[in-house]
Amino acid sequence: HLRRRYVMPIAAPSLPRSPIRRRSPDMTKSRMMKSEQILRIREHDFTMRPGFGGPPIPVGVDVQVESLDTISEVDMDFTMTLYLRHYWKDERLAFPSTNNQSLTFDSRLLKKIWVPDMFFVHSKRSFIHDTTTDNVMLRVFPDGNVLYSLRVTVTAMCNMDLSHFPLDTQTCSLEIESYAYTDEDLMLYWKKGNDSLRTDDKISLSQFLIQKFHTTTKLAFYSSTGWYNRLYISFTLRRHIFFFLLQTYFPATLMVMLSWVSFWIDRRAVPARVPLGITTVLTMSTIITGVNASMPKVSYIKAVDIYLWVSFVFVFLSVIEYAAVNYLTTMQERRERTLRDGLPCTCGLAHPDQVMASRYGSMDMSAARSYSTAEDGDTRERILVQLALGGDGRTASLAKSALWIDTHSIDKYSRMVFPGAYALFNMIYWSVYS
Repeated sequence: HLRRRYVMPIAAPSLPRSPIRRRSPDMTKSRMMKSEQILRIREHDFTMRPGFGGPPIPVGVDVQVESLDTISEVDMDFTMTLYLRHYWKDERLAFPSTNNQSLTFDSRLLKKIWVPDMFFVHSKRSFIHDTTTDNVMLRVFPDGNVLYSLRVTVTAMCNMDLSHFPLDTQTCSLEIESYAYTDEDLMLYWKKGNDSLRTDDKISLSQFLIQKFHTTTKLAFYSSTGWYNRLYISFTLRRHIFFFLLQTYFPATLMVMLSWVSFWIDRRAVPARVPLGITTVLTMSTIITGVNASMPKVSYIKAVDIYLWVSFVFVFLSVIEYAAVNYLTTMQERRERTLRDGLPCTCGLAHPDQVMASRYGSMDMSAARSYSTAEDGDTRERILVQLALGGDGRTASLAKSALWIDTHSIDKYSRMVFPGAYALFNMIYWSVYS
């Protein structure tokens, strides 16, 4: 018989069992912050304002203006950096204190408590500074009074009236208002009246002189939501005129005065007078274009437009004046040749006066004698007309049909009329807009 061999399995030696270690919970996630324990934040519902259902909560505001950065006429806005502080009382944040000291927190606590929902009306851009951390501070006092401060830069609209530009004075305002709470829930006010607004003494602008800052409070009405308290920070700016005197007014005045130089140049010097007039006209056009390129396209006339366009008219009239002088000179020379052709030739005669007397009979011999001896061209022309008017026949009729115009007198009167009229315009202009 075959014997079956059974192999008994050998059990492995038993090892001592180690106790299973459970992972301990993260105590940082379950334990409340120390500040939350002190302020008992989880015991209250901070989604509602303090004293909900009762009278409106008063929120005081004060502002310290750090800088007034830019004033833009093209965009009709201004940029301001300021410290905005809010004051209110929330009894839910009251805590016991033996030394009556306040607690100061950063921006991380703001999301867990109630804060006023302020915004800037007519704001285009705004941001809270975050270098090196968010420039936000929250200070809580034992009795529940809260101070909330933040540093913000805001760009807001400023509707400017440029009818007196650049001799203008502008008033702009920054408006602060609650977005959600009407005057029945939140009463917004300046904490210290006019003293609630403080400014840095170093604030200055390149084009403006800051005359004054002041605060006001008004009610704003929205048809769909109701009445809201609105705070105004208003400031008055007066523009510096010296820059525009150097860049606009002084060059325009020089161009007008330069156009008057042509009145002292001989009327026959066409190559000298014409380029001078054209150059001054083109220069005035360049000045006007440069000023309007840096200004908004408004539908009314500005003070600088009046000055520049009147100066342009004076320059243009000086060109027209020479055109008139040149035209009249040409016409006068034609008449002179016509009258001279009608007179007898006295060339080579010993006594031309007798020939002139035999030609015109009872003519004044002194006039004929003066014509034959006169050296000045204008004097000879006048005597020529006198001779023609004294005679008869075809020559006399031609002379009577033409009026004598002294083209030299036009330049002579222009030397006085143009500067006098421009000086009168400047007196009226600066007395009205200054």
